[in-house]
Amino acid sequence: MLLASILGVFIAMFLVWIISVVMMVGILSSLGGSKAMYGLSDNMVLQLDLNGSIDDRESTGYMSGLFGSSEKSTGLDDILKAIRTAKENDKIRGIYLKSGSLSAGIATLEPLRKALADFRESGKFVVAYGDYYSQGAYYLSSVADRVIMNPQGVLMFHGMASSTQFNKGLYDKLGIKYQVFKVGTFKSAVEPYTETGMSDANREQVTSYMGDIWSHLLAGISESRGISADNLNRYADEYMDYSAPEKSVEYGLTDTLMYAPDVKHYIKRMAGVDSVAEIKYATVANIISIPEKKIKIAGDRIAVLYAEGIILPGEYGGLAPLLGNLITDEEYVKELGKLKDNDAVKAVVFRVNSPGGSGYASEQIWRAVTELKKVKPVIVSMGDMAASGGYYISCAADRIVAEPTTLTGSIGVYGLIPEGEEMHKKLGLTFDGVKTNKHSGMDASSNIPFLGAAVKAYSEEERRIIQASVNRFYDLFLTRCADGRSKTKDDIDAIGQGRVWTGSQALKNGLVDELGSLDAAVKIAAERAQLTEYDVTAYPKKKDPLARLMEELMSGGVKASLVRSFLGDDVYRQYLLAGRKTTPVDFVQAWMIPETE
Repeated sequence: MLLASILGVFIAMFLVWIISVVMMVGILSSLGGSKAMYGLSDNMVLQLDLNGSIDDRESTGYMSGLFGSSEKSTGLDDILKAIRTAKENDKIRGIYLKSGSLSAGIATLEPLRKALADFRESGKFVVAYGDYYSQGAYYLSSVADRVIMNPQGVLMFHGMASSTQFNKGLYDKLGIKYQVFKVGTFKSAVEPYTETGMSDANREQVTSYMGDIWSHLLAGISESRGISADNLNRYADEYMDYSAPEKSVEYGLTDTLMYAPDVKHYIKRMAGVDSVAEIKYATVANIISIPEKKIKIAGDRIAVLYAEGIILPGEYGGLAPLLGNLITDEEYVKELGKLKDNDAVKAVVFRVNSPGGSGYASEQIWRAVTELKKVKPVIVSMGDMAASGGYYISCAADRIVAEPTTLTGSIGVYGLIPEGEEMHKKLGLTFDGVKTNKHSGMDASSNIPFLGAAVKAYSEEERRIIQASVNRFYDLFLTRCADGRSKTKDDIDAIGQGRVWTGSQALKNGLVDELGSLDAAVKIAAERAQLTEYDVTAYPKKKDPLARLMEELMSGGVKASLVRSFLGDDVYRQYLLAGRKTTPVDFVQAWMIPETE
């Protein structure tokens, strides 16, 4: 009866899923055509809901929505376009920031703060309200004319922390060991598998870049709210998350406390109208359907190629529904090649937002960038992070622009292979075979449930063979960076070794050329191409909703989303990448694991 009940539950879940997919296909089919332009009326207010994640471009998968992931993704490009359009349109009187649980890096929030400040300079208002302000949402909202919080609300303000789960103790109990091959004193991506705590080198680098980011955040809030950095640190030391809401007003972090309906009356007064009913609220999706005012275009184009996510070989492109945004060598070599051959494109801005990934795939994309650079200017714009493999694909550009809090560098490599001999003994598993040469069976593997392929313990000679391969790739990484930055390999090694830097620090050590936003990179590209009139076009082209859904269905998105909803995002990502069976050509990894929140 128990088995029958369990089977019945799974059958019911499957039937519900089938019905949901059929309904979604029908809905998306009806939306497949072009969207009508939103009709504006007088006294409009743009409402920005600061909830969910902000990516460079909107990337929510349909399967993740069906199977438990409620976090929505909003595109930074869409929000910035909405703010620009709202500034230009006389019917839009102001912006209402409605705060919630926002997930975005400070480097992503920086251009939004600047856009909101620019919007205010037009004489229009920005009002922020939150039942709950995450630290990032507060940083963004602090630029508003008025910052309002619910009388029973929460303002999170406590400083920054680094927390990493180290799994070595668990692996020891299971009889699993990880064999590590790396170059880079600061290359910490392997530590969760092999250590029980942070290494001294990792602690040093995280303390350095985290302190730099926190100082930048304090400087922004201090300027907007007129509170000294010393006082802000004192408030953070009190852990404002659990303080009485009145204290946020007393400290000047917020201006007043109101319930949500009263905020609408406040906005009415700011807009200079007589009743709340006269105010109409528009979303980002509404506003971006309105064409921006543009100068007359001569036909010349600057391409912005967005590269966001983990870097993997093309054969893993089907993992996008599982991991979100991906940068595959197959797709981006093709995209860069098309931009090279497109005569209308006079310059390319390569927008990189990546922690890295496959060394092999990074090399393929690097070469495509160098080929493009021979024909037209290539400017890199860095987002929240362009580290390790993310820096590899950036280093050949004519110029590199980063935000002050971008995480970059991490010039180092590693290989990580699980060894399960002790676990095999505990499970009573034995293996036997034959070989023709000394190391013929070196990569013979077995499968460990939830961890993937495992090999036997390597001998010292075998370890030297593999380590030599990792060393060669690190030398290649140094060469690519040295050539791209006009430095010696010794210069790059001195600031490499896997060390992570902020954009501000990278400017000082020569890894980037200047600090600025994507817009700044576009202006540099125009100057390099000697353009005064141009259009800006984003690549890769976005897929329509129906095509995206069908791609997820065909690539195993259903199975992946079910497993992901069971394991959770972090554990699932770790399982998927650590358990991925790589060939020698894709063994070397160039990763940076961010450790800040």
